[in-house]
Amino acid sequence: MATIELDRLVKRYGKIEAVKGIDLHIADGEFVVLVGPSGCGKSTTLRMIAGLEDITGGTLRIGGEIVNEREPKHRNIAMVFQNYAIYPHLTVHQNIGFGLYTSKLSQSEKDKRIREAADTLGLDAYLDRRPAALSGGQRQRVAIGRAMVRNPVAFLFDEPLSNLDAQLRAQMRIEIKRLQQRLATTTVYVTHDQVEAMTMADRIVVMRDGEILQTGTPTELYENPVDTFTARFIGSPSMNLVPGRRDASGVVLGEGDIMVGVRPHDLVVRADRHPGAVLSLDGTVTAVEPLGSETLVHLDTAGRAVIATAPGKSIPPTGSRLTASAEPGSLYLFDAGSGKSLGRL
Repeated sequence: MATIELDRLVKRYGKIEAVKGIDLHIADGEFVVLVGPSGCGKSTTLRMIAGLEDITGGTLRIGGEIVNEREPKHRNIAMVFQNYAIYPHLTVHQNIGFGLYTSKLSQSEKDKRIREAADTLGLDAYLDRRPAALSGGQRQRVAIGRAMVRNPVAFLFDEPLSNLDAQLRAQMRIEIKRLQQRLATTTVYVTHDQVEAMTMADRIVVMRDGEILQTGTPTELYENPVDTFTARFIGSPSMNLVPGRRDASGVVLGEGDIMVGVRPHDLVVRADRHPGAVLSLDGTVTAVEPLGSETLVHLDTAGRAVIATAPGKSIPPTGSRLTASAEPGSLYLFDAGSGKSLGRL
């Protein structure tokens, strides 16, 4: 295991600066997720850590040692890719052990590591099979097993679940998190899926346009986003944002110098106006999404689209008029120009 330190790390492709001097310290044994939209620089950052991309500027340390010029094979890290990168003509046993073929370990030690990895990943019964006979989740486990047997100081994951269906993604999220907790190996995980980030990370790093906007635990980012981008990116469904202004009673929606944010789960559909509400919106139902325990209600409120929540058994008809209210403490205020947080209300 090892710390990973990025000190003003830069990556340029000609005149394009893909990563703009970012600073990040990843603690020994920490599970850090880099999240952001396509093109934000998260995969490029991961590939610089792996040694698959040259570093234009700044310093990268792994285990306290500068590794800017060190070849990938000499960094003692293991990377798991989106497309698994396992060999179709080799068995599961051979695929898991592929990275050990050139090592100086004895054959018995190699077999021991392979079988231990297979046991940990539930692949014992599949060691003699080839990838074509495996499910997508099993193939991903093979790729993880191949990384495990090398006993790396860090795992790097580049969107490893994006090719799996929704149910299997949910299962693999839990399996990868449990594995990381069991091994206590420093892990850097890249995804564009904020649900993966929220459910797996010890700490999330939100990136946009080659820069880090905010780092923190999932709860910290959800409860205290520093700007409108992070506020909408973290949380599902996304936070509602509407323009407004402050007055003596709180906020008034409409033209103004602030953006008022409220999460759909805090904007609750009611039979009538709630007297203690800090915000009430009247709107027309444009769509509903019944989810069992709750129903997401899409409203048109004076030309603004917002999402509110109703009890699971309450499915209001499209076209009906409703009131949605938010309790004190549930509003987020942002500067309309910069998008920066102004606090809660």
